[in-house]
Amino acid sequence: MAATEHPRLLSAMLVVAHPDDDAYGLAGSVALHSGDPGFRFILVHATDGAAGEIPPGFPATRESLGAVRRGECRNAWSALGRVPDRHIWLDYPDGAVAEVPFEELVGGIAALLEEEHPDVVATFGPDGITGHPDHITVGRATDEAFHRCRAAAGPGLRRLLHGAMKASTFERWNAARVRAGKEAWDPSRVYHLRGVPDESIGMEVDTTAVADRIVAGLSQHRSQLHLISDPTRSAGDWRRTVGREFFVVAWPPRDSADPVLCDIFEGL
Repeated sequence: MAATEHPRLLSAMLVVAHPDDDAYGLAGSVALHSGDPGFRFILVHATDGAAGEIPPGFPATRESLGAVRRGECRNAWSALGRVPDRHIWLDYPDGAVAEVPFEELVGGIAALLEEEHPDVVATFGPDGITGHPDHITVGRATDEAFHRCRAAAGPGLRRLLHGAMKASTFERWNAARVRAGKEAWDPSRVYHLRGVPDESIGMEVDTTAVADRIVAGLSQHRSQLHLISDPTRSAGDWRRTVGREFFVVAWPPRDSADPVLCDIFEGL
C-alpha cells in the first residue's frame, strides 16, 4: 500500500428490540472485526427488556428488570471484548413496540442512520426469527428507514441484512428437541423459532474462531439464561451453536445464482 493510501473505514449498525437479541444477531461478526483499524459499531435497542421473564430466585423485580438487563447487555459486550462505539436505547415499552406510531419509530431510526451513515445495517426479517411482535416491528421500521435514507443518495447504507435461521438448521434442531422429549417448536406460535428457506440465505459467516467470545457474552445475560440456553447443553455444544451467523441479504437485490457471502463487509 502506498504511503498516501489508507484502509477504508467500515461501520455496521445493528437495530434490535431487546437486550440479548444483539448477543446473537451480530456479535460474532463484531468480534471478527474487533481488531480492524477504524471499524465502528453502532448498537440500537428499541426496549430494555423490562417485561421479560424473571426466573425463580433471580435478584430482580418487575420494576428493576429493565435496569438489570441494560447492565447485563453492557457486561456482555465487555465479555465479548468489543463494546459498541455508540449504544442507543430508544426506551420504548417492552412488548408494545407494535403500538408505537410507525412513522415515529421509522423517523427515529432514520435519524440515526443519517447521523452515522453505516455501511451495513442488520436487523430482523419479517419472521422476527421467533415471531415476536417487537422483533417484527423493529425489523420493518429499520427496513423502511434504510430505504428512505438510501434513496436520499447519501454515503453508506450499502447493505441491509436480516438475521435468520436456515430451515435445514431449524429442522435439525427441532428433531433433536423431539428426540430429547421436549416440545417441538411450532413456527406458527410466537416465541417459537422458525427458519427461512436455505436458498434465501445470502451470507454465512464462520464465527467458530470467536465462538468462546460469543458464549462469554451470552453468558452475561443471566436473567434470561433459562431461555437462551438449555442448562443440559455442554460448553462444546454451545460453541458449535454460535459457530455460524446466517443472514438474508435484503439489499442490494440478490440473484439466486449469486455466491453466498462470507463476511458482512465482503465486496463493499
